[in-house]
Amino acid sequence: MANHSEHVASARLYWLIWLALIICTVLTAYVATVDLGKFNTVVALGIATFKATLVALIFMNVKNTSEKMTKAILISAVAWLLLLLFLSLADYSSRLAG
Repeated sequence: MANHSEHVASARLYWLIWLALIICTVLTAYVATVDLGKFNTVVALGIATFKATLVALIFMNVKNTSEKMTKAILISAVAWLLLLLFLSLADYSSRLAG
């Protein structure tokens, strides 16, 4: 039988992450009211990516895993996300220029 060591995060950490997610949500709503020109979408996507990273690392326990397959899938997912964000923002910026 495999020896699995469980990492249990403290309740304080979960509350801090929850607070960070709430602050980021309020920040996203505020940024939507501020005119940043063509950077409104970039800032909103940046905040959303940060929030998704927090959720994946802490609540999905990716931060404390030692499995190589989990890390490979995470790296693939981040690479795919960056590709999609880059292509979406390239399309968005080309529409603004025209």
